[in-house]
Amino acid sequence: MELQSCVKIINEWDIVAVRQLGRNVAKELGFGTVDQARITTAISELARNIFLYAGKGEVCIEKEFENGKPGLKIVAKDDGPGIADIRRVMEDGYTTSGGLGAGLPGVKRLMDEFDIHSKLDEGTKIIAVKWLR
Repeated sequence: MELQSCVKIINEWDIVAVRQLGRNVAKELGFGTVDQARITTAISELARNIFLYAGKGEVCIEKEFENGKPGLKIVAKDDGPGIADIRRVMEDGYTTSGGLGAGLPGVKRLMDEFDIHSKLDEGTKIIAVKWLR
């Protein structure tokens, strides 16, 4: 069983590909359709952010197991410009693209765990996990 699969994010089709990968892994792990939708929405948002703000990067989907409990981990990373003010981008309603996306606060709400590390001119790494209930 493959525990990790990564998709390089270079164009919009890669966002579609990593969404599909995430949905398939979520289904394999036994997540219901509502949680599958939450996971694919989070993946979409993270991949789109890489595409829009960093130009390129990758999103990895991993199967996690903690005390026998399965989960799905998303690791989104890029070598882009980084995020100057993480607190600000984590505010609801904050947007730089003018879009109606859920943004990073939405990703945090959709998932059970959320962690973000970013350095200016070095890039950003976001890890989000959803546990099977």
